[in-house]
This record gives sequence, structure tokens and C-alpha cells, in this order.
Amino acid sequence: MIKKILLGLSIAAIVGVAIAQQPGIKRTPLQKLDFPAGYNTVTAIAEVPAGGAAGRHTHPGMETGYVLEGELELVIDGKPPMKIKAGESYQIPEGAVHDAKAGDKPFKVLGVYIVKAGEPLAKPAP
Repeated sequence: MIKKILLGLSIAAIVGVAIAQQPGIKRTPLQKLDFPAGYNTVTAIAEVPAGGAAGRHTHPGMETGYVLEGELELVIDGKPPMKIKAGESYQIPEGAVHDAKAGDKPFKVLGVYIVKAGEPLAKPAP
């Protein structure tokens, strides 16, 4: 029994190290305002490494953003993928399932989220 527990803990530790070593997305929250009434406005910078992706998700409100560096492919369900380059902006409607993918170079965006108060900023989508 003890051997099984130790084996399980060892596997968990190895998996944890492997996940921690994978290049990840860096998110830097800048500001949160309780405005307009019933909503929060959140401003943040997201940095996605080359070959990385934000992952399919939704927001309980709208997102608008500006690409500071690099280029991304914005995939919104029901729409053709869009290439957005540094100096360009984008908008994502409330509840839209979407993903932002980096090509062979990283990208950095300034995002503004206007989301319903009390809701999480984002939820994973299948």
C-alpha cells in the first residue's frame, strides 16, 4: 500500500514539473473598475509564446484588444479565422467561443474586458 502511495506521489511530482516547464501564457492584470453598473471593466496584457494558444474560452461580456507585438490568428466560432498584426485591434462579442493562436513568433496584446460583475473573467469552452 505504501509503495502505491509513493509511486502515485512520484508520478504526480514528475507531471507537475513537466507542466511547469512548458512555455506558458503570461497575463498581467493592469486595472479593474466596477463600471458600468453591474459590470467590471478589466484591462490586462497577455503574452503568448511562439506556437502557443490562449485555448478555447468565452467571456461573460465583450472583449476588445490591441496587438502590441507580433501577430495572432483569432478564431471565433462561426467566423473565418482572422490574422491580426501589431498595431491592429479586434473585438469579440459576449459569450463567443474563441481562441487566439501564435504562429512561429510570440504575440502580446492589451485586452479590455467588460464583463458581468460577479462572473469569472473567462470560462473554458469545449
